Amino acid sequence: MKSATPVGMKLLALFFAFGTCVCALTIVLLIFPGTMLDSLWRLNPEAHAAFQSIGWLSILLMATVDTACGLVAIGLARNTTWGCWLGILVLTVNLVGDLTNVLLRHDLRTLIGVPIAGAMVVYLYRCAGTRSSR
Repeated sequence: MKSATPVGMKLLALFFAFGTCVCALTIVLLIFPGTMLDSLWRLNPEAHAAFQSIGWLSILLMATVDTACGLVAIGLARNTTWGCWLGILVLTVNLVGDLTNVLLRHDLRTLIGVPIAGAMVVYLYRCAGTRSSR
């Protein structure tokens, strides 16, 4: 019998579902430049410049992130162990990216994500560990 999905897991599923939507919007903005939606790039002009510098690979990158976030959202919503582990992987990659930005680009703003992602990883690790000990 499958146990009920904890509230924390539901909230993380929503977080990753939101990430999926943002990635999908980014892909649309990259595929169709020059539309009235381009004003959204004002939210993060550095990302826009970075995506433009790597060309079509940015679409592939965002599609990969989009797929990963979508799978994590589904896995967590269904309260699965694989969803927890995939979430840990995605968040760990994000943590490494944030720390790399701090070290290489001296962008201290990315430090805000470190404790947040760290807390999410700890939560998911505890959930995954609880399941594997059953």
